[in-house]
Amino acid sequence: MLDIKLIRENPDKVKERLKLRGGDVWQCIDEVLAIDEKRRAAETEKQHLQSERNRTSKEIGIAKKQGQDTSGIETQVRGIGTRIDELNHATGELDRQQEALLLSIPNLPHDGCPVGEDADANPEVRRWGAKPELSFEPKDHVTLAKELGLVDFEAGVKVTGSAFVVYRGKGAKLERALINFLLDLHTTQHGYTEVLPPFLVNSDSLIGTTQLPKFADQLYHCPEDNLYLAPTAEVPVTNLHRDEIVDPETLPIKYTAYTPCFRREAGAAGVGTRGLIRMHQFNKVELVKICLPENSMAELESLTADAEKVLQILGLHYRVIELCTGDIGFGSARTYDIEVWAPGQGGYLEVSSCSNFGDYQSRRMMLRYKDAATKKNPYCHTLNGSGTALARLYVALLETYQREDGSVLIPPALVPYFGAEEIR
Repeated sequence: MLDIKLIRENPDKVKERLKLRGGDVWQCIDEVLAIDEKRRAAETEKQHLQSERNRTSKEIGIAKKQGQDTSGIETQVRGIGTRIDELNHATGELDRQQEALLLSIPNLPHDGCPVGEDADANPEVRRWGAKPELSFEPKDHVTLAKELGLVDFEAGVKVTGSAFVVYRGKGAKLERALINFLLDLHTTQHGYTEVLPPFLVNSDSLIGTTQLPKFADQLYHCPEDNLYLAPTAEVPVTNLHRDEIVDPETLPIKYTAYTPCFRREAGAAGVGTRGLIRMHQFNKVELVKICLPENSMAELESLTADAEKVLQILGLHYRVIELCTGDIGFGSARTYDIEVWAPGQGGYLEVSSCSNFGDYQSRRMMLRYKDAATKKNPYCHTLNGSGTALARLYVALLETYQREDGSVLIPPALVPYFGAEEIR
């Protein structure tokens, strides 16, 4: 969440940065300030009354020792106590109102974030490789997967419902091969520590990484236990250090994790959402970083490069775009999207979104580090990105490496994991 001190001291700057996101969320700032003023006034009055009660209580003690009647002053003290109780209730309610408002306000876009209204304004940063030149009309992954017996779309619907699938035989093996390849790459070449977190998370974890309260309707909730299916490994992994003060010598902390991801929102039907492209459950290998504030932008570049390396090794053409102020995610300060080319779709598919959240998440999580120079505990910066999302990587791989006879080549780097050079 945003720092209340920043809002208090620079309200106009905060409003201007929020306006760049579009919408009217910036109008909440005046309400936050009004509540903050009432809360601080109540706290000041309470402190004054507590001091007065302490002073008066001492006077009562002295008067009683001297045999004086203290009934009047005791009535006065009881009145002070009643008022303090009222103020405690009022400040508690104001705290809740202020927190609810702060949780509803998105992060401020970084000053370097390109300004624009929507995705059409996202600038392309770079491209890698060339689009594959196929001498035949490419099939889409749905056709390829069905013909090769890799994915059973109908079984997923029967077992669970729409936007769920069953991988079979070589299809399941290919998914497992990709997961192992990604984890090995990030742990052996990029310096991440692998973790396998729970796939269920509590509400505190989701608040910490900004899914709650904003995106409650996109989460699968188990009300009996008040637990949620993780929408991404970002949630359990980043929250490993919630409510901690970490040693700065351990920073940056770099984690990678495989988890299935569960999301209610699956998009409208159509060519851009068919098959594996948008599902309620999909696999992902996530990258998470916790670092010092002064290093977070450099860490964003490095995290993005780590995700790009996946596509480079697999020989898949892609582009990197930077999200503009009107398209950037709720909690992010700056984001790069990596989009891989899928010949059967005739377009690019997002396989990774690499974001720097600044101290927005860590302020929610109370994730800090000990600063020896200032003797203070500033907030860490957090980052994450897909390294990568498996479903769309799977799509791009099938469609890029398909052959005219309907078989699919396996990229050399993946052969040791898959155990064969082709699928037919």
